[in-house]
Amino acid sequence: MATPAPVETAAMRRAIELAARGLGHTSPNPVVGCVVLDSEGRTAGEGWHQRAGGPHAEIHALRAAGERARGGTALVTLEPCNHTGRTGPCAQALIDAGIARVVYAVADPDPSATGGALTLAAAGVDVEGGLLAVEAAAGNEAWLTSVLRRRPFVLWKYAATLDGRVAAADGTSRWITSPESRADVHRLRAAADAVIVGSGTARADDPQLGARIGGLADDEISQPLRVVVDSGATAVKAGARVLDGTAPTLIAVAEDADASHLDGLAPLVRLPRAADGRGLHLPALLQALYDREVRSVLLEGGPTLAGAFLAAQVVDKVVGYLAPVLLGAGPAVLGDAGITTIAQALRLDVTDIERLGPDLRITATPARHALNEEN
Repeated sequence: MATPAPVETAAMRRAIELAARGLGHTSPNPVVGCVVLDSEGRTAGEGWHQRAGGPHAEIHALRAAGERARGGTALVTLEPCNHTGRTGPCAQALIDAGIARVVYAVADPDPSATGGALTLAAAGVDVEGGLLAVEAAAGNEAWLTSVLRRRPFVLWKYAATLDGRVAAADGTSRWITSPESRADVHRLRAAADAVIVGSGTARADDPQLGARIGGLADDEISQPLRVVVDSGATAVKAGARVLDGTAPTLIAVAEDADASHLDGLAPLVRLPRAADGRGLHLPALLQALYDREVRSVLLEGGPTLAGAFLAAQVVDKVVGYLAPVLLGAGPAVLGDAGITTIAQALRLDVTDIERLGPDLRITATPARHALNEEN
């Protein structure tokens, strides 16, 4: 694209900030932000997609701008939609408002919604795409991945000592990391559609898996679907914390498992076992979640489940919390991932390192991943 005007770049950065406010609230829709400038380049209206089924970002911004939108410019983090779903097409709303120019960051890859740029151009609107595309795509990575790969985006989170242990030799693990790191995990939970643990974690920790964020009331926090991968239907019992009323729960069991004792405790999904007979067929699990409109998953399972996800090549992002602690013995952070030689090692691209209290939070993505690839 041509060199953008500074005012447009600043407005798009603001739109990206606005879009982030929707994280955890818009699924299965994307997060989107919009800023409308009047014909003199002054901010006339702002908006973001606040919840699925509600008005899109462009509609909020146009309402705020009113008549000042006529002859102005709309900066949008995602190409305006071109279809009627639970809301009308944003491309037409921009045309009706008299917007003269639309600049968007990322083209819409959803075949049911794409075409907004063409509709705008056909109506005589000046349209340009690609402004701050990398930044905008990063903010929408879960939704973009789910559209392109037809499965939920998977973020594997783990907490470990500096020597890579997730528990001591006697199994104790609370607490390896700091309160600051644990608070950050709750932020990840609140932004995800589902959080997954395996039977080992369910037995050892009896996790509750809800999201708690200081300063926010319970009704202000989006709770993820809590998923327990319990192949043999032996780990979850009546009274387990994951069965409380904080958030919905789904228990994934093997097709041949006796799960009669779970009747009435939580919804079940029956899935085929993995080819090696250990655990469940993970593509089938992700498909079942996708069919339930889950577009992002936070994997909090232990070493065995993490290894299985990595072996299946369905981990899109890794967030590791490393505490300045040494144990020397105890379970390692990662179990068997199908890697037997250094040549098979899964290389990661580190995208962020941040200090949280005494800990380090390292964010990385598998080097093979790109949003235009298929798994």
